[in-house]
Amino acid sequence: MLPNLTLRQLDTFREVMRSGSISEASRTLLRTQPAVSTMIANIEKELGFKLFVREHGRLTPSPEAFYLLEETEEVLDRMGRTVQTMAEFGTLDRGHLRIACHPAASGFFMPRTLASFLKGRPNVKVDLMMRASHVVEDLIASQQFDIALAETPQERGSIDIEVFEPKCVIAISEHDPLAAKDVLTPNDLRDYPIATLFADHPVTIATNDAFAQSGTPLNRRFVLRTFLPALELVGANLCAAVVDRITALTSPVEGVVFREFDPSIISSVAILVPAHRPPSVMTNAFRDHLREQLSQIESHIVGNQHGLQS
Repeated sequence: MLPNLTLRQLDTFREVMRSGSISEASRTLLRTQPAVSTMIANIEKELGFKLFVREHGRLTPSPEAFYLLEETEEVLDRMGRTVQTMAEFGTLDRGHLRIACHPAASGFFMPRTLASFLKGRPNVKVDLMMRASHVVEDLIASQQFDIALAETPQERGSIDIEVFEPKCVIAISEHDPLAAKDVLTPNDLRDYPIATLFADHPVTIATNDAFAQSGTPLNRRFVLRTFLPALELVGANLCAAVVDRITALTSPVEGVVFREFDPSIISSVAILVPAHRPPSVMTNAFRDHLREQLSQIESHIVGNQHGLQS
């Protein structure tokens, strides 16, 4: 039968070996001498042989005791490191996040959100992957990533979905006379060159509907895969573009202003986490932080200068 030694027994044995006597060990461990003696006797009983030779009130360790000391030091040191690491997990000082993100948020919004979350946490490591929203959805469903931000998918049993629905804004050159308006409508943009995403994207569909319902032709000049390139074209005064608020909030492009668009067009995004695996403490904390950042997006109003202002 294998011996069944507890960490407390090993700690006691180590202290006896270090101090060389039961009395010294008992003082260090704040236990009585009989309690320490009993602990050593129980270890020897469990092992089936003596670890110490007792002569004239002194303990002489056997060769086996020195071997056990080496193993005990390793076990207790490892356990100490483990306890410290688990404590750091609990205080968010150590951990690992695997984050997937759709293109619109991957360039600026997610890195900035991460930077603010990781401030003062040098031992937290992160894997950040950018993929199309449908790929992000599959990465979460297969539990390859801890958390994700993507365009809102259809309900799926393997994914926990938390939806946010910020309104889109219209991006226009700061030199265009339309920049003087606070709100733009399809009628304001009659015959104005527009950059849109691909035909079956929800924002493109909603933009088409908005122009159609107002009886205004949509002059589509550019068709793109993501919002950010549209802003470079807008900055060059080549077109206007309906863009999601995340892109507008974090855009680095100069010469572009953002205005509210009427009727409202929603760009729905969602925080995704695996539904069949409990999240880590770190994942929950980052989810709270990401939720806070997303909740603040709608509160940002269009400013008179470049970008959005609170």
